[in-house]
Amino acid sequence: SGRQIFQPLHTLRAAEKELLPGFHQFEWQPALKNVSPSCNVGIINGLSGWFSSVDDAPADTITRRFRYDVALVSALKDLEEDIVEGLRESGMEDSACTSGFSVMIKECCDGMGDVSEKHGGGPVVPEKAVRFSFTIMSVSVLADDEVEEVTIFTEPKPNSELSCKPLCLMFVDESDHETLTAVLGPIVAERNAMKESRLILSIGGLPRSFRFHFRGTGYDEKMVREMEGLEASGSTYICTLCDSSRAEASQNMVLHSITRNHDENLERYEIWRTNPFSESVDELRDRVKGVSAKPFMETQPTLDALHCDIGNATEFYKIFQDEIGEVYKRANPSREERRSWRAALDKQLRKKMKLKPVMRMNGNYARRLMTQEAVEVVCELVPSEERREALRELMTLYIQMKPVWRATCPAKECPDLLCRYSFNSQHFADLLSSTFKYRYNGKITNYLHKTLAHVPEIIERDGSIGAWASEGNESANKLFRRFRKMNARQSKAFEL
Repeated sequence: SGRQIFQPLHTLRAAEKELLPGFHQFEWQPALKNVSPSCNVGIINGLSGWFSSVDDAPADTITRRFRYDVALVSALKDLEEDIVEGLRESGMEDSACTSGFSVMIKECCDGMGDVSEKHGGGPVVPEKAVRFSFTIMSVSVLADDEVEEVTIFTEPKPNSELSCKPLCLMFVDESDHETLTAVLGPIVAERNAMKESRLILSIGGLPRSFRFHFRGTGYDEKMVREMEGLEASGSTYICTLCDSSRAEASQNMVLHSITRNHDENLERYEIWRTNPFSESVDELRDRVKGVSAKPFMETQPTLDALHCDIGNATEFYKIFQDEIGEVYKRANPSREERRSWRAALDKQLRKKMKLKPVMRMNGNYARRLMTQEAVEVVCELVPSEERREALRELMTLYIQMKPVWRATCPAKECPDLLCRYSFNSQHFADLLSSTFKYRYNGKITNYLHKTLAHVPEIIERDGSIGAWASEGNESANKLFRRFRKMNARQSKAFEL
């Protein structure tokens, strides 16, 4: 008949375009500030909109990203069936709700060291990368005549790399604050624009309106301090959640409450910048509690469960060393002595637990070390019986505390341990400040302070710590390495 059956793309109706992969029509009301309204935008150059300069790295290789709103739409469309199913189950089928959806987003951002190509040409890029990603944690809906929001979708595996959608990949060193903030700038701008607006998107055949709530919880302490303008982690201001100094935190280990937040950090930065009371540097620094740079991106003050594990395991490893050398009896042992205790500890752990010494403590080593079994192995090297008892008790308490901040939903998974947490942490702190006071005299590590002081409060506020952690992003880092054909950190050089 000579009629053309396959129409060119531009003449297809919207309904037909919906069926094409990666093409979803959506709109924002009001339209997003400074963001183009076009919907079919794929991977863009993360520096689009920046003027190129003559620099040591060709600028167009530095970063790639998705436009934030397009990525969110795509993630929501992936969940379309779950959302419709959830509506059906809660009896709020089709017609009842087209508006009033709210979506909770977890944001993660993490730096990765050493991503150099092991062999291969390609543009010269810095050897470090930063990945920014998000996870849709839950979708809830407030029907027109209701008071309570109903949650119709909850991410069952919030820490899997499958639910963790990459938004931006950058070849940037996470310590290079200027470049990092320049590259993340547009993402922050888009995120701020989306907070003020609603997304209209067809789900289950009906246009529905979504509001987004962003919670930046998947950051390790280094990144939080960088984003929120705090001093680096060796600072006397030990905590990203409260104003305590290291000395105070080691005296009073348990009783602190969360005071810091993004807006307050911004105010404090203004005070730091203007010094309205003409104070000396020390007085001023004490007034702003270590906020000395401009907070760049809002993060939710929480505790990063993975690094908490690692930080505390490092601390226990050092306690084990000190106990083997009976440091509580005498001050300042020499470097050689310390080295010999460490060698003894490593040898024992390798022989009895098959634990190879590692350069930097990693998650797997930490999990193996923090067990009753490991303590028994270490106790074989500890001379006095009462010190062994103390070590066992310390570990028993720790093992009871840990599930509370690792669980995705502690109220369901370990309610009794959740109830006992404050008691356990108090007991733990008493042990540290009496039996182990040689280590905690005026000093305490950042994560140990948070573990003891802030866990119950965060759980009361968010319902979970583990679910909001950065693991999804961390495990996706492994995939990133796979795709770049790089097997860094698996070299055999460190194995003795």
